[in-house]
Amino acid sequence: MWQQTYSPLAGSLGLSALAAALPLFTLLYLLGVRRTASWIAALAGLGAATVVALAVYGMPVPQTVSAILYGAAFGLFPICWIIFWAIFLYRLSVETGQFEIVKDSIGGLTPDRRLQALLIAFAFGAFVEGAAGFGAPVAVAAAMLTGLGFSPFYAAGICLLANTAPVAFGSIGIPVITLAGITGLPLAKLSASVGRICAPVSVFIPAYLILVMGGWRALRGVIPAVAATGIAFAGAQFYASNYLGPELTDILASLSAIAACILVTLVARPKDHFTFDGAAHESKLPPHHGARAIALAWSPYALLVVCVLLWGRLDVKAFLNSFTIPIDWPALHNEVLQTPPVTAKTAPYAARYTFNYLSASGTACMLACLLSALVLRVSGRTLALVFRTTCSQLLKPTITVASVLALAFLMNYSGATGTLGLAFAATGAAFPFFSALLGWLGVFLTGSDTSANALFGNLQVVTANRIGLNPILMAAANSSGGVMGKMISLQSIAVAAAATGMHQDEESRLFRFTLRHSILLASIIGLIVLVYAYVAPGLAPAL
Repeated sequence: MWQQTYSPLAGSLGLSALAAALPLFTLLYLLGVRRTASWIAALAGLGAATVVALAVYGMPVPQTVSAILYGAAFGLFPICWIIFWAIFLYRLSVETGQFEIVKDSIGGLTPDRRLQALLIAFAFGAFVEGAAGFGAPVAVAAAMLTGLGFSPFYAAGICLLANTAPVAFGSIGIPVITLAGITGLPLAKLSASVGRICAPVSVFIPAYLILVMGGWRALRGVIPAVAATGIAFAGAQFYASNYLGPELTDILASLSAIAACILVTLVARPKDHFTFDGAAHESKLPPHHGARAIALAWSPYALLVVCVLLWGRLDVKAFLNSFTIPIDWPALHNEVLQTPPVTAKTAPYAARYTFNYLSASGTACMLACLLSALVLRVSGRTLALVFRTTCSQLLKPTITVASVLALAFLMNYSGATGTLGLAFAATGAAFPFFSALLGWLGVFLTGSDTSANALFGNLQVVTANRIGLNPILMAAANSSGGVMGKMISLQSIAVAAAATGMHQDEESRLFRFTLRHSILLASIIGLIVLVYAYVAPGLAPAL
């Protein structure tokens, strides 16, 4: 059994943190400076993490290799599993011609590009995040915007920015539920705390989205719709997270936002005409389709929602989980010892891979695809074409996802993430601010708020207890700050690029575009946590 150490270089936490961050520096340099394709940058980052694990931390070769394989397996399933079927569903809609009717139905409601962005990228994307998560919202919404005439870059950028507000409660509340399981803190109080941090930001995300894409000139004409959408989403998010729990927070918030946006649009249509530089120019209203044709065209997405919500029912999930295969990962499960202060006491580090092939959200999405094929009466030849196209489209993004998850798991099991976490904890009184940035870092690494909570959640609680802060608030800050890292994670960028058919050379440009917004919004989350920690501690749930 091998024991982690968190200051392997001359006993210095600072030097060790610099070494631990080498894989991150590698990713940032290749993506932001060299403009390397994300799958190449991910493989290079994994190579750097391997060198650090072996040479700096002294991790044995068997555990190093096993951690890499464990992370890659997690990347392939469940993450790539749901991405594949989300893209498959979209391709099925395109190949059958139904997506043209979907576009026309939205264009018929409003030809305004700003309102289309609000309805699809923000509101509908949040609904898919709440129902499925794990890449599906960006994949589905970005593909829809591209089909409506947005350029691939603008569609991807809009959806990545919009996919901030709902992430903490995605996949029927899985990130918060995971956080409660990892930390042992009350689920209801964690849910309420995350909601109180995220809701103030959710109010202005729709306005921020339009400002980023078109400036004040774009925002000026749709202020009523933007305000209604943000207030409705944030209000429902706050209420559900505080009084109902995390499971339905995104579902209710997104439905409220959709309803508010449509109602205000019907009452106060924009009087100006605006199109983003990267979008096709607006034209006359699209052809009219009957209610039956529109219902048939939207049926794949309706089936997706029904299947995922069904999968989220406790009784259904319990039954499906009875077929789950738990795997104690060879040469890794309980073969690594975590030590204080990362854990309260020295303990074996579990590595149990859960192969929940039936209860996974991706399987619900697969069922929706099969049912859609039946409803749309798709031929076997068309299904084969869609399958081949989807496989071709996702080859390199799959390499990216598997590599980055392998990198994250290797850093976790080698002790590198513990070193980085302790470096953040050394900030003392400023830790509430950096606590949010730690969650942001975790999501950047893993592409998942759930994984970031598993990665750093307990460290947040241990550190909070050591320096006398509210452990529920610090754990919630991890999840809340993490949502702002979603837009710069390589998985999200790879999914957005794949869904929109973006040219590979533009992936690094997309990363640079989202990076500055990600840092700004994460800093705002950090400031909100500081206010709760020191200015208004009574407003944050406590033990």
